[in-house]
Amino acid sequence: VNLQVQMVRKARMAVSPASAAIRRIHNLGCSGRGPKHMLRRRASVAASPESDRVEVPEGSVTAIILAGGVGKRMGAAIPKQYLDLNGKPIAAYSLSTFAQMPEIGEIVVVCLEDWQYIFEEEHEGLPDAFKKPLVWARPGKERQDSVYNGLQAARDTALLVAIHDSARPLIDIQDARNCMRDGATVGAAVLGVPVKPTIKEVNEDGTVAKTLVRSKLWEVQTPQCIKPELLKEGFAYVKENDLEVTDDVSVIEAIKKPVLITKGSYTNIKVTTPDDMSVAIKFLGEAADSTVSAAAPASSVA
Repeated sequence: VNLQVQMVRKARMAVSPASAAIRRIHNLGCSGRGPKHMLRRRASVAASPESDRVEVPEGSVTAIILAGGVGKRMGAAIPKQYLDLNGKPIAAYSLSTFAQMPEIGEIVVVCLEDWQYIFEEEHEGLPDAFKKPLVWARPGKERQDSVYNGLQAARDTALLVAIHDSARPLIDIQDARNCMRDGATVGAAVLGVPVKPTIKEVNEDGTVAKTLVRSKLWEVQTPQCIKPELLKEGFAYVKENDLEVTDDVSVIEAIKKPVLITKGSYTNIKVTTPDDMSVAIKFLGEAADSTVSAAAPASSVA
């Protein structure tokens, strides 16, 4: 791991002017398992109307950033969340974005100690107004173990925890805010987008079993915003019944409590493959162009 850290430090020193410009724009504005039962996702509730959402008090949310994955699908020498994306480690984008939100009062980072410096350096470079208390937790064997460790490290007074994959660097602040408000309203909410392609359920022999109803299918993202007491109740049930869950709101579904889907953005991708890196760079470039265009003075007409 120490060799990997040295490789990242050296790579971060070589930043092109274009990459540095995009980084400045982001900072300024958009900146062996035992036998278990797999818990399957059920359809939850649709997105709530804006007027029904509860306002989230300033400083009342603890963000839990998950950065303990190894990123096997990326095929890189270091975990995917620490790869350079336009002059900045992928995981650093999430820290910067959540730090900008008034609703966030604390940030818990779940990572190995060797990678803490990534977040410490990003935090140090933030304006003083954006610097939130940083708390550390260590990754577990599975994702749900990492989330549990992050929850245990969070302060007791948090109204909500907003659990986010550090491999999603392009989270939109307003989408995150809407998810927090839905979580405060119902108890648990998750960002998601309607599925675009046709999805078919396939038999073991490769034949089609059935075509699923696309209008009922959503691709879920993060953050997933949950009231801590509800999440603790869910974890107790999951552990007691030896369940394995692949995302955080599945813990809430297990105890038969409602989960609200908050409509997010298709740009909030999870960077897991080299192709995803290319897409993320494209989205960052489009965001940079949009920001520059919006800031440019209107041309005068003679």
